[in-house]
Amino acid sequence: MPRPITSSGKAVWNGDLQSGSGTTSLETSQLGTFPTHWKARAEESEQGTTSPEELIGAALATCYSMQFSNMLAENGTPPTTIESTANVTFNAGEGGITGIELVNNSTIEGIEDADFQRLAAEAKESCPVSKALQGVEITLNATLS
Repeated sequence: MPRPITSSGKAVWNGDLQSGSGTTSLETSQLGTFPTHWKARAEESEQGTTSPEELIGAALATCYSMQFSNMLAENGTPPTTIESTANVTFNAGEGGITGIELVNNSTIEGIEDADFQRLAAEAKESCPVSKALQGVEITLNATLS
């Protein structure tokens, strides 16, 4: 039986919401610490800062790609390349995260488009991060190259 794995991220915030700032760290992998502030979240992200929505997008795109890859292999059509982007929309003060657009472009030999679309949709519904985000509408735009 597989053992549970716990992964950790850490945030440190200084000051109030509007003028404060903080850092977000990838604790488990120790791959980095990234600055963040309200402007990066509510106005426009700038190079060198991140937001919770960007991190959610990265988590969903990664999880979806892994899930889709496994499902394609089980289908007998392993992928050459799966490229996924999750665009997370945040509306400050008006509902928070209001939607996520998952965009996928994959190169897969020997698969019909109907099977590709079916498996792409099933991967969106079954990936663990999608399940964790059930309170938000996730749309899918999948393209077979």
